[in-house]
Amino acid sequence: MSETTVDKAYRMLTSDDDGRVCRDIPESACNDQPRNFITHIVSLGATKTADGLIDPKLVLSWLLTQLGAPAVYIGLLVPVRESGALLPQLLTAASLRRLAKRKWAWSIGSAVQGLSAASIALAAIFLEGAAAGIAIVTALGILALARSVCSVTYKDVLGKTVSKARRGTATGTASSLAALFVIIFGVVLATGTLARMPVVLAGLLIAAGLWLLAAVLFSTLQEEAGATEGGENPLSAAMENFGLLARDAQLRRFIAARGLLISTALAPPFMVALGSDGEAENAFGGLGLLVIASAGASLLSSYVWGRLADRSSRKVLIFSAIAATIALAATLTLDAVGLLTAVWGLPAVIFALMLAYQGVRLGRSTHLVDMATQDTRAAYTALSNTIIGLLLAAGGAFSLLAEFAGVSAVIGVLAGMSALSVIASLGLEEVQAKDD
Repeated sequence: MSETTVDKAYRMLTSDDDGRVCRDIPESACNDQPRNFITHIVSLGATKTADGLIDPKLVLSWLLTQLGAPAVYIGLLVPVRESGALLPQLLTAASLRRLAKRKWAWSIGSAVQGLSAASIALAAIFLEGAAAGIAIVTALGILALARSVCSVTYKDVLGKTVSKARRGTATGTASSLAALFVIIFGVVLATGTLARMPVVLAGLLIAAGLWLLAAVLFSTLQEEAGATEGGENPLSAAMENFGLLARDAQLRRFIAARGLLISTALAPPFMVALGSDGEAENAFGGLGLLVIASAGASLLSSYVWGRLADRSSRKVLIFSAIAATIALAATLTLDAVGLLTAVWGLPAVIFALMLAYQGVRLGRSTHLVDMATQDTRAAYTALSNTIIGLLLAAGGAFSLLAEFAGVSAVIGVLAGMSALSVIASLGLEEVQAKDD
């Protein structure tokens, strides 16, 4: 892609006549911003597509079931994937700060994710039963650890290479492009025109290739060397990072709002369980249901959420929390009147929740990057992600609540959490309006 084409694409996506506007990135990085912007979109779009192709909640759960793996391994998939990607970050952030250019850590992490996805595919081809379960969960754990490295470094690299008021657009565009490809994957699964096992295995191998491609592309970013202070002992760095909570009220409020909004990540399996007694379970071919709903919501909303986040990430979090509350309340209402099991009932509320979920993801990411400085961004990211990882790990308690009080009670609690997040988000500052 020529430089002229890159500049045109940059201006088209940002609605900006001047591709060199820089607010809080080094002046020397201004000329490279259009190229970096497009590189972020392509790299992140590739990894988000790969994420959708191996979705542990759906694709890997189905795969282990088909391979005859014991239920214990199926139950480990989501906790291993979510917590494994977040919990290590508080300990690894300080070590990663020793790297003046953190794009290399992200690239290595992406490459390891690609090799892990390939390992999952090979395990599915050659193993079955408990052996397949052990191998796939182990590979997923390695993938999650590599993802944690990417997560803690990505926002820092984004903050150095793309200016404020452009970051949400970059991540939102990447999400929309990825969603388009995942929708195609979901439609193939849903229609059953091809045997599902070969399609799933092909998806795993394509995901592996996309992660490897992203690793190469991301390494071409023109990243300025950053601060390397703070690379002390991981345990002492972790304690110091927790000290940020005592000193920064806005950080506390942001983590509270984000923590309450884990409701959008935890709710889908319970919604499916509540509406699985009727025709809705098979309306989209079972496996393709959440794939299509999630990817469709991302395709339609991610770019819009990203553009809005560049203007006010605070409002994105507020609107997303309101939307999640409405979607979960609607789920309970449809169930009460017997419409959740209608052919349109469950897909409609899942789609609505996924719209909110995409807003949460883009709003929280943009807000964190813009509220932090270049020196605090990595620490803020690691602290926030570690706390959310702990909360997600504790989210297993909702399964116990469902056992004793019913699935409807769980969805009611999650709706209440979303509503409380509206209140927490109202107190956030308009960080995009701050002068740098």
